[in-house]
Amino acid sequence: MSSHLLRLAAVVAMSTPLVLLAGAPANAVTTIKIAFNQNLSHPEAKALQAASDKLEKLTEGRYNFQIFPNETLGDQRATIELVQNGALELALTGNPLMENYNKDFGVLGLPYLFDSLDHQLAVFKSDALDELFSSLQDKNFQVLAAYTSGVRNIYTDKPIKTPEDLKGYKIRVMQSETMVNLINAMGGVGTPMAQGEVYTAIQQKVIEGGENNEFIYTSLKHYEVAPVYSYTKHLMQPDLLVANKKFLDSLDAKDRDALVQVVKESVETEFAMWNEDLAVVKKQAEDAKATFVDVDIKPFQERCMVLHETTIKSSAGAKKIYDAIRGMAK
Repeated sequence: MSSHLLRLAAVVAMSTPLVLLAGAPANAVTTIKIAFNQNLSHPEAKALQAASDKLEKLTEGRYNFQIFPNETLGDQRATIELVQNGALELALTGNPLMENYNKDFGVLGLPYLFDSLDHQLAVFKSDALDELFSSLQDKNFQVLAAYTSGVRNIYTDKPIKTPEDLKGYKIRVMQSETMVNLINAMGGVGTPMAQGEVYTAIQQKVIEGGENNEFIYTSLKHYEVAPVYSYTKHLMQPDLLVANKKFLDSLDAKDRDALVQVVKESVETEFAMWNEDLAVVKKQAEDAKATFVDVDIKPFQERCMVLHETTIKSSAGAKKIYDAIRGMAK
């Protein structure tokens, strides 16, 4: 483990409130730590806070969740490594980072894969992704759930209505080959970068903009440096709740079942909260002088279809996942 991760692991260890120890009272609480890169008002955080109450009730007070927001425990790449190394139980992370462990996760990052949020919810509630989510166990991971992170769009200093508008524009993406290829296919220059660096990078003209949902755009005040948000609707990228496998295996079967149950139930809760809060965060950005621009997405869709073809040819697993998802579209 790197010195940076060792320091983060020490922070995690010191942040544990009450841990159930041998000889401790029966009602002592084991707090399961969850790393998150956004604030506690985010729908994912709120859904997991509600799940924590259910978990504590189902386990008769033995377990609950504690969310560490705003990259307190490091960026997503760092917290994934902490989960893998067992220094942290759970982390919320963007799907593209899982491609570094299994390239078939790239299917979930294909542009224009889901027809709607309803289509995405139906997939996430089904068993279509179970095999994919279990594929990381040899790397000490287990994906417990997928949450919507809405529809991702491009924001910069001007409207992006055609692929030509993106020519020469460096757009921040997560550290993922699929994401880089996506923006390149759309006409821009995909530029991998940690989320916490984006504001300053746009301000200093290292990049011209970013691509994300309205929640991230507003909560991180990216409208201050990239005031035009164009609805390219290129991606419905999920966020994944990943767990340390050894931690899961250490749980009593009944407690593990309770954990899995409340997490699965939290998926539909998170989608509902997302839809409820979307208008609020968009208005906040508009009040701060952000401009939201509607876009004819067909030219972008046509450019991105080559990514579908390449991905489904990459492996039998990728094609199986792709066919299952598209088969659930209405």
